[in-house]
Amino acid sequence: MGDPKKQRKKYETPRFPWRIDILQEELKLLGQYGLRSKHELWRYKTLLSRFRGTARSLLGKSPEERKRMETELLTRLKKLGILHETAVLDDVLDLPTEDILERRLQTIVFRKSLARSLHQARQLVTHGHITIGKQRVTVPSYLVTREEESQIAYAPQSPLSNPAHSLRQTIAPPATTETKAKKET
Repeated sequence: MGDPKKQRKKYETPRFPWRIDILQEELKLLGQYGLRSKHELWRYKTLLSRFRGTARSLLGKSPEERKRMETELLTRLKKLGILHETAVLDDVLDLPTEDILERRLQTIVFRKSLARSLHQARQLVTHGHITIGKQRVTVPSYLVTREEESQIAYAPQSPLSNPAHSLRQTIAPPATTETKAKKET
């Protein structure tokens, strides 16, 4: 069946791993986005640094080559939902890591109120209770595109697809602007 591809590291470690400010920032992001280990965080930081490196390299290219490669990069980032529709190349250089972490399936399941916490969202995804369209996805770190975001739901075979399930009863429905306005008054 062929030779398996050699596994490679998908992340780069920080240059100064023991600086207290870096450690605190990483720990904050791990808790805020329900990441399992710093390796997950480093993978997204490396992905972001590659996007930035590509954007920096485009600044020195010829105009016609730059235009083609720039549209490819911006189209990819817009499709992933990392950049807004009116973004330009300079916006790629200003991207924070949080923008990519917000596009993870685990985070979106929590933000859509399909789970009570980020850790429960990770568990639901891993155990196969979440589908995108008709496809069951069991990878919490899956980067969700803009088109797929509206298709995220409980799997039809899952017991959670029943609205009377005890877990769904404890999850608060997503707050709309009307309910937020009522609470403020």
